[in-house]
Amino acid sequence: MPSPVLSLLIISSFFAAAQLGRATDHIVGARLGWNPNINYSNWANNQTFYVNDFISFRYQKHTYNVFEVNETGYDNCTTEGAAGNWSSGKDFILLDEAKRYYFICGTGFCYSGMKVSVVVHPLPSPPSFTTPHVADSKTPGTGGADVLRGGFAGVLAVVFAVSVALIGL
Repeated sequence: MPSPVLSLLIISSFFAAAQLGRATDHIVGARLGWNPNINYSNWANNQTFYVNDFISFRYQKHTYNVFEVNETGYDNCTTEGAAGNWSSGKDFILLDEAKRYYFICGTGFCYSGMKVSVVVHPLPSPPSFTTPHVADSKTPGTGGADVLRGGFAGVLAVVFAVSVALIGL
């Protein structure tokens, strides 16, 4: 039977690994979708976007669309030099860089407010796991703490090692 501390370490490791692998799908306009006369700036200001999150647009397929544009295209409602365009009515766009993204409707509805700008932040650093240790006077170093500071790979290594030890493989 594992000790309570070991059990807590195992459970914490699984939760940490699960958190690192999650991306959020931000549905533009929430229940209102991608439509004219909606303040998308207010919507965007209430969201936090991270690298590898998705932004999704839900709209009437043959009436609206989505273009990724630069700041000038956003300000002037023009699609010239667009970085991408979508028209399925249910578009999922991966936000794979930490930067400001600009999206507009290219069928003229940008002038009716169908535009949104979002800032994507870098992924937050994983939590730093440290373990207390007794320093050996002959061997300097931090022992197992280095493994636990290895980020996601370190967490997975610890989870695997502990699981193998508990199962007895």
